[in-house]
Formats: sequence, C-alpha cells, structure tokens
Amino acid sequence: MDKTAFITNPYENLYIYYFQGVPKKDQTISQWKNFIGNWEEDGYSFLFFSSPIDDSFVENLIKKNPDLNFIDKYEMTCEQWHGDKIESYTTGVFSISPPWKIPFINNPDLKQILLDPGVVFGTGRHPTTEDCLGYIEQLCTEEHISRVIDIGTGTGLLSLGAAALGCEKILALDFNLLAVKTALNNVRLNNFEDKIIPIQARAEDFISIPADLVIANIHYDIMKDILKDKKFLDKKYFILSGLLKSETEKIFTELKKKPVEIIDHSCPDGVWNTIFGTRVGPSKKAVN
Repeated sequence: MDKTAFITNPYENLYIYYFQGVPKKDQTISQWKNFIGNWEEDGYSFLFFSSPIDDSFVENLIKKNPDLNFIDKYEMTCEQWHGDKIESYTTGVFSISPPWKIPFINNPDLKQILLDPGVVFGTGRHPTTEDCLGYIEQLCTEEHISRVIDIGTGTGLLSLGAAALGCEKILALDFNLLAVKTALNNVRLNNFEDKIIPIQARAEDFISIPADLVIANIHYDIMKDILKDKKFLDKKYFILSGLLKSETEKIFTELKKKPVEIIDHSCPDGVWNTIFGTRVGPSKKAVN
C-alpha cells in the first residue's frame, strides 16, 4: 500500500469578495497574512482569503477605490470552488499530486509532478488537460522536443509535464496575472526554473517565437486568431484544445487551408475536443 505524506491544505476554506472593477495595487491588501490573490477578468475582481477578514475591509477598499462596486461575498471550500477534488492521481506516465498530499511512488517510470492549483482553475482532471498531457507524452516519447510554447498555461501543468519529459525551453503564457503567479509557484515546487519561464502576455504577441511545439488549451476566440498568424506554421507540432464541437469544426476548416497533417483528434467525453497535428513539407501531401 502506498504511503502518503500529509501537510496542511492552505486553501481548505475560501472567503471570496466579488467586485465590479479592479482595485488599485494596494500593499495593505497583499500584506494580509490570509490573502491568497486577486482574480481579475473582464473588469471584475475576486479577492480570495483563507480566513475571514474584518467587515471594515470592504469599506476601506471602496474608499480608496471610488470606482469599485462591492457585489457579494462567498464562503466555500477549495473543492467547491474548483468543482473537483484536489487529490493525487496518475495519468499516463505522470503522477500529479498537491504538495500537501504527496504519495510514495515505488515506480521509476512515473514522472512525479507537484501541483498547487491555488484558486486558479486547472487541477488537471479536465479531459482537455489529460488529452494534452497524453499527446505531449506521445510526442516526447517518439522524438526529442526542445522548445515549447504553452498558451493559456493556467496552473502551469502542461509546461510541467513537458519539462518532466525532457523539454528544455518552455514559455508558459497566460494573460491573467494570478495564473502566472500560480504557475511560477509550481515551477519552483518542481525545480524547473531552468526550463520554464511563466510570463503574463497575450498569445498573439508571442506566437512568432520559434518552437518545436505549441500547446493551446484556450478559448476558441483566441485560438482562431492564432491560426491566422503566418508564424503559427513555424512550429513543427501543435496541440489545440478546449474546443466544443462547433468550434472544432471551424478549426478543422481553417487547418484545411494550411499545409498540416492531423495526427489525432480526441473527444473522450463527447463534449471537449483536442487536436494533435504537425506541419508538413511541400513534398508531403497534407491529410485532414
């Protein structure tokens, strides 16, 4: 039976304050010992704390930020927020564990990855994430992949998987600052600072960087713009994920215009799609 090491889950309970607007950077917020982070999206903010805070917090924050409107506050467990259990699991050659519950692994073939998701969505159990990890494993097993661009890195799991399989230069991009901070924490937990660089950036601004593999587990609206960039075809391999059926059909239509070959297409749950493909040379006919 596996032995497991336990430490305290720092996100056992979450206290979330929801605002319309984004508070100015304020050291008094970040200095709260129980402050986890601020998720900013589309002009709204979720401020996360690991224990209750004084009621005067909201009043003082609005005084300092007159354009900020308090909407609501919530109390829930971390698993309720993520919609999934945060526990150790194995997928392919990867054993993925939260740092507060690390299993003893007596299997030299497994790659152990520590993943602290914080409050960023991405525990690794979503079918698109598992499909991406599977294709990364398949590709890195067949040939050496050195340079990778991971677009929409989230918690950084796909970058961590690529690094564990020997990829040497990985650019982990996300437009959300809290996601980048979370990914950086996971890079440090796994001692991959020499391989992975998390950056807050738009995918469109970095798609031109040379790479052997580009991974994009992102919204369709961003993916369709990436495919229009001529530099997309500078990448030998691509993994495109996070797509619903109608979106996948549109992506296939766009890919048919390009000299690419679809190696595999996965939709294990009948909902979420992942496409694995490669660029083809002028002497090789594209197959779609």
